[in-house]
Amino acid sequence: MIDRRLTRRSFLKRSTLAAGSIAFPTIVPSTVFGAGAPSNRVTLASCGVGSQGSYLLRNFARLPDAQYLAVCDTFRRRRDEAARVLNEQYGGSSVKAYADFRDVLGRDDIDAVIIATPDHWHVPLAHYAAEAGKDVYVEKPLTPSLGWARRLRETARRYGTVFQYGTQQRSSRRFRYACELVRNGYIGQLQRIEVWSPDVSDDWNAFAVKRYGSTEAAPIPDGFDYNMWLGPAPDAPYTIDRCRREGSFHIYDYSLGFIAGWGAHPLDIAHWGMDADHTGPFSCEGRGTIPPDGLLSTVAEWDVECKYAGGVTMRFMCHRLARPIVTAYRPWSGHGTTFFGDEGWVSVDRGGLHVSRPALANITFRPSDVRLYNSANHYQNLLDCVRSRRPTISPLEAAIRSDTVSHLADICIRLQRPIRWDPQEEQFIDDALASRRLDRAMRQPWRF
Repeated sequence: MIDRRLTRRSFLKRSTLAAGSIAFPTIVPSTVFGAGAPSNRVTLASCGVGSQGSYLLRNFARLPDAQYLAVCDTFRRRRDEAARVLNEQYGGSSVKAYADFRDVLGRDDIDAVIIATPDHWHVPLAHYAAEAGKDVYVEKPLTPSLGWARRLRETARRYGTVFQYGTQQRSSRRFRYACELVRNGYIGQLQRIEVWSPDVSDDWNAFAVKRYGSTEAAPIPDGFDYNMWLGPAPDAPYTIDRCRREGSFHIYDYSLGFIAGWGAHPLDIAHWGMDADHTGPFSCEGRGTIPPDGLLSTVAEWDVECKYAGGVTMRFMCHRLARPIVTAYRPWSGHGTTFFGDEGWVSVDRGGLHVSRPALANITFRPSDVRLYNSANHYQNLLDCVRSRRPTISPLEAAIRSDTVSHLADICIRLQRPIRWDPQEEQFIDDALASRRLDRAMRQPWRF
């Protein structure tokens, strides 16, 4: 059996030893089906209960077969408020608030962990949770380091972890329908794809120092564990803009910026539609800019092209550059995915479905057509898969592959030249400089 009783003292030792562990059989947590489970519910903990974390918490907490037992956050006010709201809902004091995630993972009565921390904690936390025998829901984007993602893949396989990625659009009918049109040739042979998403300009007004954030050291607020917030990221002085939601989105120590944070959604749909969940592009080139001053250091705007096997190209743009291009053929939305075939096109976003001819909006699929995984609720899908041990609608492999596109775009912009990629081996071709950007060192004592 997997020892799930991780203590702070044993935690780092266990993390170091895990890489050499033998594979364990898949284990269905006893709390899912056992008599001790309240109404046979899947028991949950949330790590990160800020804006997105509280949104996920509300969506999971309203499901009748979910039961929260713990919340964790480096901000005391956030975790205490989340626990208060849940205990009020449940009528008691069963939900506990924690400052240290290791205390959450040490509990053997929690089945799955919902991870909605800053981006640089997504993969490390998922790894530690998997080692502790927990299944995971991980908010997008996946990671600032593809090397970390690969190690998580190994860990998840070793422990049979059920993984759900926070690309909720896969659980929406219109996105599934658009991808089924493409997969089954209703727009003809797929030729090219356009993908666009918001960039840093969406957050300019959020910072105390406009546009790119304060670099001046400031006192750490009371009730905030800044050292734990930094975690595996490099040491840096606290500033009033660094740890706000928008700061963590656009600082390269923690994130790739919206080229990944928002790009994850339409890129995921692009891959779903072209059946690329287990592969990726073989080249990437383009241009972009990085803020010239201030705290923010991720790519601020971009326009890149990726090439895939079979001659399909994908143009990935920030919304400021995409708007005049996209509005030439469909109504504007700040993020979306358009598939162009030799017999028409289909475009999809959260506002609606747009097609080149009316008949495409009401296709009756043939019995022989490919039908994609049907999930009506992204959060319920996780709970169902925790019970059944089936793959989720947004599994880890799909997350890694779509996130790779953001990394390739970021790297080609930073190197200011085209790059070539082997999607089978997941490595650059004859490019030592680009290869060095695939992994990141972790600040001690964090490692996996």
